[in-house]
Amino acid sequence: PDDELLSLAFNKRLRPELHAQIDRMLADPRSNRLTENFVGQWLQTRDLESLPVQAQEILGLPTKREASLAFDVRLREDMKKETNLLFDFVLRKGRPAEELISARYTFLNERLAKYYGIGGVAGEEFVPVDLTEHPERGGILTQGSYLIVSSNPTRTSPVKRGLFVLDNLLGSPAPPAPADVPQLEEAAKATGGTPTMREMMVEHRKNPDCKACHARMDPIGLGLENFNALGQFRATDQGKPIDASGVLLTGEKFDNVAELKEILGGRRKEDFYRCLAEKMLTFAIGRGVEYYDAPTIDQLVARLEDHDGNLKELLLGIIESAPFQKRRGSE
Repeated sequence: PDDELLSLAFNKRLRPELHAQIDRMLADPRSNRLTENFVGQWLQTRDLESLPVQAQEILGLPTKREASLAFDVRLREDMKKETNLLFDFVLRKGRPAEELISARYTFLNERLAKYYGIGGVAGEEFVPVDLTEHPERGGILTQGSYLIVSSNPTRTSPVKRGLFVLDNLLGSPAPPAPADVPQLEEAAKATGGTPTMREMMVEHRKNPDCKACHARMDPIGLGLENFNALGQFRATDQGKPIDASGVLLTGEKFDNVAELKEILGGRRKEDFYRCLAEKMLTFAIGRGVEYYDAPTIDQLVARLEDHDGNLKELLLGIIESAPFQKRRGSE
């Protein structure tokens, strides 16, 4: 706390001026640490720069040198910044939280735009980009940061991508896998030839121990299969057209990633609000959410719904909440 905050608290004027002080603090450059640290933990972007990837194999390039030129550390930094800028914009402008999933805009510089195959962006500085002509892009699910941290070093992983969405966007994590589940590559041997990811997943799900959990994860992960393990869009896998359609366990059908985003940011919006409220409250109070925090979470979700998903209102609600302002007594 700076001198102004300490003075207001000493003179018992902080509560009446709390909202004004929150606005002042958000306007301070030091508040960028909120975005960097929260997004880094929630979406695991802090791991992006150190994750091992086999760019040569994923991009199908003849040499490691060409691969290192096509995908270097600057692109990793750009992807992380793209995600931070989206969250920061939605927070500071009071935009609906669901735009984190369904936004039809993003922030790119020339290098990252070229990597994504989007034209009209020049220079090193990040600028807002309208994605109307690129419906496959927009929102964290189509950003390189998420697509890389939810992939394997050499290939995509529908399981990891689906689990990530269940854990971090919908708040409905799947149970851990049985200890003796065979590797996905074994399914490739059973199918023969060079199967697509969807074909391998179909074979893998024949194991009855796997089927129930995969019914929750796979439709989401396969809906993102148009993006390779380094976040580039592609139309084919093993020379065959990619089928990105699916049906969620809750019954919603989609044909592509754009429709999947509409479902997660639309009909499943309340699930996202609740999950995001739990994640931000956990970050704010420095502990996991407990059963006795349920009334607070309900209030935060209601506040989001009453304010059209305004992400800044979620922040205000957390600061005003009992878990943030009070400590539980000793046993």
